[in-house]
Amino acid sequence: MPDESPAKRLDDLRVDIDRIDAAMHALLMERGGIIEELIAVKARQGGGSAFRPGREAEMMRRIAERHGGPLPLDTVESIWRVIISTFTFIQARYAVHADLAGGDAAMRDTARFHFGFTVPLMPHLGAAGVIDGVAREAGDLGLIRIDAEALAGPWWGSLVEPEAPKVIARLPFVERTDHPAGLPVFVIARPTMVAAVRDVVLYSVSADRWRDGLPAAIGALGGAILGNVGDKLGLVLLVAVPGTVDGASLRGALLPVVGEVRVAEIGSHAARFMLPPHPGYPQA
Repeated sequence: MPDESPAKRLDDLRVDIDRIDAAMHALLMERGGIIEELIAVKARQGGGSAFRPGREAEMMRRIAERHGGPLPLDTVESIWRVIISTFTFIQARYAVHADLAGGDAAMRDTARFHFGFTVPLMPHLGAAGVIDGVAREAGDLGLIRIDAEALAGPWWGSLVEPEAPKVIARLPFVERTDHPAGLPVFVIARPTMVAAVRDVVLYSVSADRWRDGLPAAIGALGGAILGNVGDKLGLVLLVAVPGTVDGASLRGALLPVVGEVRVAEIGSHAARFMLPPHPGYPQA
């Protein structure tokens, strides 16, 4: 029997691609049907949040761990993020407020990569506008650069009050040196929106002034200073510690260093996941 001609083999491969495309579309529609049932079940139970940042982080982790082949992980991650965000939007309409004060392009790339184009994007020039927007709209999310204090000052101080928005996630979920939307941002939401993921807990720490022993005291707890703003009125830090360290323990560790200190929790998020070594993917 003669070998199959290249033209015939190409035709067969295209048939396979069409079959796979149709199957993926069918699965997406099937997922939509499940979401409709999920909405109905939640309604009978009195409602519930559509946001599950812990589940989303774990899904991204599993995708990164099992991925292989020539298709870039960037493409797979983006597709899954759009699927998750869009089906969440179907469950409960929401918008994403984004602080563009530090640069429009990088923040828009981050917002669109993680939330797609179906979810409305609400631009603001400053972290304060993002926090106010989320506080006004029960279902909305906000994106604030982790280094936003360079422009906005100690923005995290606006998250201290119990009813104020809180940090619920850190993006990107999967980190790597060449991430196409790698701007590190916090996601904020009203505190009643989600079940908290407490791998990492964030605190606003206020004292009268900086002391050189602060980094070591926080580092001894496994934590880090993410934001540092000081002026004549005092010092305000943004501190991240493992979820096993509570506010009382943090305050106790800092008292010998700074004397009087005020510690207030402002949210939490899932632990960062660094992409493991994989052929063809640059590593940190």
